[in-house]
Amino acid sequence: MGGGGKALLRVGGRTLVERGVRALRGGGCGHVIVVLGARAAEVRRLGVLGGAVAVGNPAWESGMGSSLRAGLDAVAAAGGGAALVLLVDQPGVGAAAVARVRGAYRSAGSLAAAGYGGRRGHPVLIGAGHFAGVRAAAHGDRGARDYLRERAAGVRLVECGDIADPADLDTPGDLAAFGTPH
Repeated sequence: MGGGGKALLRVGGRTLVERGVRALRGGGCGHVIVVLGARAAEVRRLGVLGGAVAVGNPAWESGMGSSLRAGLDAVAAAGGGAALVLLVDQPGVGAAAVARVRGAYRSAGSLAAAGYGGRRGHPVLIGAGHFAGVRAAAHGDRGARDYLRERAAGVRLVECGDIADPADLDTPGDLAAFGTPH
């Protein structure tokens, strides 16, 4: 949407970043890290992070890979055993999907993702044992997709199609249509 900061778009009276933080907290994530790029100062000033730790990504314009690397670095620095990645532009993915995917954590070697009719989507759970590999694979607009595809047999797919809508809000039309019956 023009690179202008999706985090501050509103759906249902809340900013997308606020909805994401609430979904993570409601899904059982005690330590929430939000990676901020465009309009980061404004997000911080508005106070919509609900106690989440804000991590700035000055390279946000280079693509989502840099944001994923920044987030994984922050989780590793905090001693986290895994990262649960939720995208801000998928407001139809809420606490129930977060809780299901979070429940797939077994060890630092865990890899899991929400499934939607058998297709991998978000949220994605990345055990700490995979942080270095995901970091190395995350460049430009490529996050963990290639890394997960190469390890597909080891990724636990957690069906969430009955409780979440994985639609991305990528255009003004998507934003206007969100919540409209399909």
